[in-house]
Amino acid sequence: MPQPPISDARARCLLDLLERLGLEAPAGTLPEALQPLDEALTHTSAGLAINHEQLEFLGDAVLRLAASEYIERQHPQLSVGERSALRSHLVSDRWLAELGEAIGIDQAVRIGATARGDRTAAGTLRAEACEALIGGLYKAYGGLEPIHRWLTPAWQRTSAAVLADPHRGNSKSALQEWTQGQGLGLPRYTSEERSRKHADPRRFHCRVELPGRFSAEGWGRSRREAEQKAAAAALEQLRPAPGC
Repeated sequence: MPQPPISDARARCLLDLLERLGLEAPAGTLPEALQPLDEALTHTSAGLAINHEQLEFLGDAVLRLAASEYIERQHPQLSVGERSALRSHLVSDRWLAELGEAIGIDQAVRIGATARGDRTAAGTLRAEACEALIGGLYKAYGGLEPIHRWLTPAWQRTSAAVLADPHRGNSKSALQEWTQGQGLGLPRYTSEERSRKHADPRRFHCRVELPGRFSAEGWGRSRREAEQKAAAAALEQLRPAPGC
């Protein structure tokens, strides 16, 4: 099915987004050259002839390849296992959702009224839109270079934080390895939703326990984040005191 023409207002919106990404317009006659981006940023709920699904599928593969190239260039000293762990952070839905919020992707996404009003799904929608946008950029520019130009600064910040963390951002796994190494079994996590407000940093509360050994708590925007914070707090308790 042929893609409907892009209005001048829509073209301006897409060009404004590209400017926020630090990118120039793709080669070709405007607004036709912007069609892959228009498709990527049209959600299925909008009920239009085009939608983001195919470019989201493409974007998933392109994102993983671009992230792998970034790690190869920036962190060649990492082992394969360490590269895999770092890449999981650089392509995660949470990372994509935060990226979408940072670039104001909501301003460019065409979406149905019901989906736009679902605040609980806002993060998921931003992550999907970013992934589709990556697919659209790959198709519009014919390569990975603009994707690297856009994402490298954000990846550098995330990589620095992850690599500075001795647990590589996965405190739950580190805590489980410690307890099993001590022959103590598995920690027990108890989580509770304390707020219904989207993106509330204290929406979920979690307590992690190993009876007779430790008890710690954490808060987070999601259940997973709260569990990770609780595990990190437990590991902090287990850290030897200075001089010991």
